This record gives sequence, structure tokens and C-alpha cells, in this order.
Amino acid sequence: MSTTRSSRRPAPIRRTWIALTLLLALVVGALAAMGCSDDDEPITVYSGRSQSLIGPLLERFAEDTGVDVQVRYGGSTDLALLLQEEGDRTPADVFISRSPGPIGFLAERGLLAELDDDVLGLAPSSPSGYWVALTGRQRVLVYNKELFDPADLPTSIHELTDEKWLGRVAFAPTNGSFQDFFTLFRLSDGDDVALAWLKALHDGGAPVYPNNVSIVQAVARGEVELGLVNHYYNLRIQVEDPSTPSENHRFRDGDPGGVTIATAIGATASGDKDVAQRLIRFLTSKVAQEYFGKANFEYPLATGVELEGINAEPPGPIHLGEFDRLGTSLERTIELIREAGFEP
Repeated sequence: MSTTRSSRRPAPIRRTWIALTLLLALVVGALAAMGCSDDDEPITVYSGRSQSLIGPLLERFAEDTGVDVQVRYGGSTDLALLLQEEGDRTPADVFISRSPGPIGFLAERGLLAELDDDVLGLAPSSPSGYWVALTGRQRVLVYNKELFDPADLPTSIHELTDEKWLGRVAFAPTNGSFQDFFTLFRLSDGDDVALAWLKALHDGGAPVYPNNVSIVQAVARGEVELGLVNHYYNLRIQVEDPSTPSENHRFRDGDPGGVTIATAIGATASGDKDVAQRLIRFLTSKVAQEYFGKANFEYPLATGVELEGINAEPPGPIHLGEFDRLGTSLERTIELIREAGFEP
């Protein structure tokens, strides 16, 4: 039996495993329907998604297809830079990114293979044809419901620089999801507007945290009042502790503060495209997509997969064309974050 190999030790998924185990059991049938055999070439995956989330799916793919799956886990940006350095010598066949920025970076440099039309049709895909979206993560404002009536909360990201909110909203300038949001903010509103907004947060004393998890935890324990995060972090806490006082608040439709950022997968230009696309087909299958939704409360994006449970409300349209520009805009984003006074 083939198994995945990793350069890191497994991290626990803090979730009830009964439903997830049953879901993964269904994957056997899905893979059998794909006509998988036991004599396939090995596949090497560079994954910017954590082992605790995607590892069980990769292991199931390995066990039920006979494909030897080797995985290197790390930050999406770090792995993209590594793949660029390796060039045609990279062992990677597949790149899985936590956000479109790093995968757009690789596509721009000719390091990804153009995917077949049937694969691109499995889920929302890049107009360039180089990657497919797996799940969606919406940016929200997490707040302490013991302190606020949701009707009184800001409806736009622009309102956060009003005197009423300055110094009260935490965020994570070093976090990739914030940087993706800020890049899209720049592209929609212009560098001058985005920089002025970020400088106002800095000068107003906005609390800074290293990541989304620490922000949600700080809001839940009353350390800060509000925070800019991805939607699913608070959903995790609500399931683990229903008494938590933290809630998600969405900005109005169309506001840059409420963008839904896609996770993405692509095949490397120098790798085995056929086996890479088989993995893409598997990760966009109904059972795999439902696993993403139940395990991490992300929005499944594959065609024909309906949302259920705590994350059942759709996040709205996702404009993947804008995400293709993230890869060429990240360096400028980092420059502006530094110019505003933060160290990314």
C-alpha cells in the first residue's frame, strides 16, 4: 500500500472525526469510478495547505490508487519561490496553494502546465488555464457579540479608518490572506487609496497579530473588539466551543473587504501532467469537496457541490480573473505594507 511522505510531523485536526472518517470512506468508490490502477507513476506534491487539512485526502488517494504520493509541506509563497529556483529540475508534479498569489506567480513565469479543458471545467478556473480553484475563504470582520449589535458594525472596509473604529480592529499584516486581500484592494481602489487606508490603521494604533487564529482567539476572550480574518477560523471555534462570544460579520456585497479568496491547484510544466490531473480530478470530486467543507468550514467550489451546515450560506461570486494578477502584484503589496509602517 502506498502512503504519503512528508517532511513534517502530522498536526492534529481539532475536529470530530466520525463524520470525516465516513466521508473519506466514500472516496474509495469515487476513485474506483475514475478507473485508477495500481501501477501508476509516483507523484510529488508541493502543498501550501497544511498536512492536518489535506494530508488525509492525499493519503486516501495514495492508498486507493496505488500511486506513491510524496508531499513537501510549507508556506505557499516559500514553495513557489523554491519551485522557481528549481526550474525544470523540480521534482514537483503538483502545486497546491493556500491562495492564488503564489500560483499566479508561477503561471506568470511559465512554470505551470496548461490544464485540459475537462479539468478546467471541474471547478472555477483561471482564465489563463493554468490552475483550478478548490475552495473559497471569505474575508470577514470578526466581532465580540457581547459588545456590539451587528446593525452598528461597519458595512465597508473604508469605514475602518473613521475615528470611531481606529485602534479597535486587529489584523495580521504578515499573513498571506491579508496580503492577498490588500493586493486585491490595491487593484480595485488604487495604490494611493489602499496605502492611505493602511497608514490610517497604523497611525490609529490598530492591534497587530501574527495570524487569523490569534485574532479570533483574542476577540473571543475580549482582548480586542474586532478583527479582519478569513471566515472559517471563527466557525472552527464556534463548533469547538458554542459559548464563544465571537461572531462573523460580512461587509456589504461588492465591498473589497469581503472578497472571497480561492485556494488553488495546478500542474507543474516539467512534471507528469497526466497523474497531476488525476489528483486534481480527485480533489474536485464531491466527496473530497465535502471533506474540505466539513473539516475546515471552507466553501467547496467544484461544480455541482452544494453547501451544507454551518457554512451553508454562499460567499457570492468569485472573480478569478482578478486573482491571476495577484502573482505579479505581491511585491508591490509588500512595499506598501512597509511604507505604511508595518513589517510584513
